[in-house]
Amino acid sequence: MLQIEQLSIRYEQKEVVHNFSFDVQKGEILSIIGPNGSGKSTILKAVARMLPYCSGTITFDQKNMRTLASKEIAKKMCILSQRNQAPSDITVRNLVAYGRYPHKKWFERLNDEDYAIVDWALEKTHLTHYQDQSIATLSGGESQRAWIAMALAQKPEILLLDEPTTYLDIAHQHEILELVRELNRETGLTVVMVLHDLNQASSYSDRIVVVKDGHCVQKGTPEEVMTEQMIQSTYKMEAEIQHVVWDTAPRIQLKNTVRS
Repeated sequence: MLQIEQLSIRYEQKEVVHNFSFDVQKGEILSIIGPNGSGKSTILKAVARMLPYCSGTITFDQKNMRTLASKEIAKKMCILSQRNQAPSDITVRNLVAYGRYPHKKWFERLNDEDYAIVDWALEKTHLTHYQDQSIATLSGGESQRAWIAMALAQKPEILLLDEPTTYLDIAHQHEILELVRELNRETGLTVVMVLHDLNQASSYSDRIVVVKDGHCVQKGTPEEVMTEQMIQSTYKMEAEIQHVVWDTAPRIQLKNTVRS
């Protein structure tokens, strides 16, 4: 569905991502992990065409992304950042309705089909009872759900999430990731997300890509990627990998910082 081949990205004269390659299969959840400053969010933004890249190829449904019009990309792909801005007085329903505008001409108004999709997105994100409230009155988790609802209303084939659990407490982190998995399973939505928490990546991902210093150092299933050796070499931390009977995903127990 999405192929990234030998991607390199520069900030001014410094190359921050180097010959980076991975692919995303239709209907899967893929997480990108790695230390701070390793290039995770930069890669995601380049995929969404928010940042230019100096070399390499990004292919979506066998089409080079450079050849696609912005509106065509907006119909098929949506990215949500760590913090998303909206007027404080906008209602949840009106925010979600913005997801329909990539499908409209500049002079077109929303029609009954659009409003039905908005209703569906509100229902899927469990926000129907909040639709008339302003975004400013919502909790962090509710606000994040509202932005995901807007993305759903866009009817994308792939959803890009840049650290969707940042700034949320543990309960709301769990709520958002459970929602992402629910949407993936029920609608077939393909998801690529940047995560910091290793256990969240292990539990909610079909595959994981590990980034260090702008390089792809490992990729595979959680069972293949989440090893003591990977954590030590990537994060400079000692860890113990645990397996529990109620969860097939490896559980990571971090220990001490590895001394140089």
